[in-house]
Amino acid sequence: MDDLVRVDIIVTGHVQGVFFRSSTLEVAQSLRLLGWVENLPDGAVEIVAEGSSYAIESLIEWAKKGPHLAEVAEVRVRYEKPKGEFKTFMIIE
Repeated sequence: MDDLVRVDIIVTGHVQGVFFRSSTLEVAQSLRLLGWVENLPDGAVEIVAEGSSYAIESLIEWAKKGPHLAEVAEVRVRYEKPKGEFKTFMIIE
């Protein structure tokens, strides 16, 4: 895949306890993305994902709203070189 992209996304706001991680998992799997999502100690959610540029952009757009109970304040995106290290998309507990 020549348009492979990797992003590190930090989502802040009311994003924990609102099924953000499980919703991210569903969205990422539907977009055929690989990577992970986890809650951070400061209340944010971090998503690291690799996939096609179209799928990554779709995930970023989704993260700006999140699941219906979320109140997203900010989405910070950092693009990185793909590493090809993931076999699936998972939730880190």
